[in-house]
Amino acid sequence: MTAASGLPPRAAALRLLHAVLGRRAPLDQAIENDAAFRALEPRDRAFAGRLVATVLRRLGEIDAALAACLDKPLPRNAETVRNALRLGAAQLLFLETPGHAAVATSVALIPGRFGRLKGLTNAVLRRLSREGDSLRARQDAGRLNTPDWLWRRWSEFYGEDTCRKIALAHLVPPPLDLSVRDSPEAWAERLGGRVLPTGTIRLDEAAGLADLPGYDEGAWWIQDAAAALPVKMLGDVAGRTVVDLCAAPGGKTAQLAAAGATVIAVDRSAARVARLKENLARLALDIEPVVADAGQWTPPAPAEIVLLDAPCSSTGTIRRHPDIPYGKTADDIQRLAETQSRLLAAAAAMVAPAGRLLYCVCSLEVEEGPRQVERFLAAHPSFRAEPAARFSGGDEFLTPEGALRTLPCQWPDWGGLDGFFAVLFRRRAA
Repeated sequence: MTAASGLPPRAAALRLLHAVLGRRAPLDQAIENDAAFRALEPRDRAFAGRLVATVLRRLGEIDAALAACLDKPLPRNAETVRNALRLGAAQLLFLETPGHAAVATSVALIPGRFGRLKGLTNAVLRRLSREGDSLRARQDAGRLNTPDWLWRRWSEFYGEDTCRKIALAHLVPPPLDLSVRDSPEAWAERLGGRVLPTGTIRLDEAAGLADLPGYDEGAWWIQDAAAALPVKMLGDVAGRTVVDLCAAPGGKTAQLAAAGATVIAVDRSAARVARLKENLARLALDIEPVVADAGQWTPPAPAEIVLLDAPCSSTGTIRRHPDIPYGKTADDIQRLAETQSRLLAAAAAMVAPAGRLLYCVCSLEVEEGPRQVERFLAAHPSFRAEPAARFSGGDEFLTPEGALRTLPCQWPDWGGLDGFFAVLFRRRAA
């Protein structure tokens, strides 16, 4: 392979890194906005995506290794060179790309205005190809790849030992999880997967989702094992009406509908609701979609069950979305906590007497979890926290108070799961 033939996916990866690290754009959004990336051949697109994810997942190790090979820091205006070096380092240290290809293509990515740094890039990456293994052996991978602001928070909230386990779990690319409508054992056999203790099917590798058995007939949908747990806390919902707030993309909506609930699915984004409707149509599940701001919308009648899957920092999903640490700050968490409080208050007003409110977030942050519960109960004396319904495989994730807390470092033998927090509230009877 010549440097020129390998450039398109690497150039796409370079643009995505600029968007994520330079402009704090979410990686999914950067991909959606990059027509050239989406026009790549499937093999090149997969390589570019894997390359970007590896840089983001291993950024601390990569930067430390590059610093050890540089006599002095790069100029502050040389972000293109810095990101080209990162892409080269990721290939050399983690992706087993042949050294000549990783070096030549990284040098070729550097534009003419940085021509004087091409030789430096070549020399640094050649040195890294020789010394990379010994450099990595001396690194503290979990600590290096976790930004300081997150490390401090998790060490305080969970203790340093658990914090380190979470950080190390984020370094392992996650498997693919599927929720099925029925017969998980049979579908696991057909799909070549395994059934987790909670009933989710896990595939260690999967390419071409639309070609997998059961896709066309709507037998399953993509949903991390942890994301499938909050709905299980409700127990039997057959025949009940559930208002599902902030519902898109619809994994929990599908769970509820498949379990026999009548679901009113509310999301403020028309595009996301359209996608939700497409997903539910494939699954042949009927719901009532509503485009509205959950903080202002009023249901036609008080609901016996309201589910609020609130907007959050998403720090529980870093293993799936390694861009999150570089697109969020501690200030964002405070802002999101305020949004959650506002939406919880609106959701509470929708709940019928003796009805239930299920709040969940894919966050590891205490402000979005236990402190949000304390805040809500203090402001809404007509509600109390209620222990969740027991469900298969769920005991290790339920707190003594009956709330749900999952961490990425749990289930190491199964391949981990996302971090989630959920709690069930009951409104007092009139």
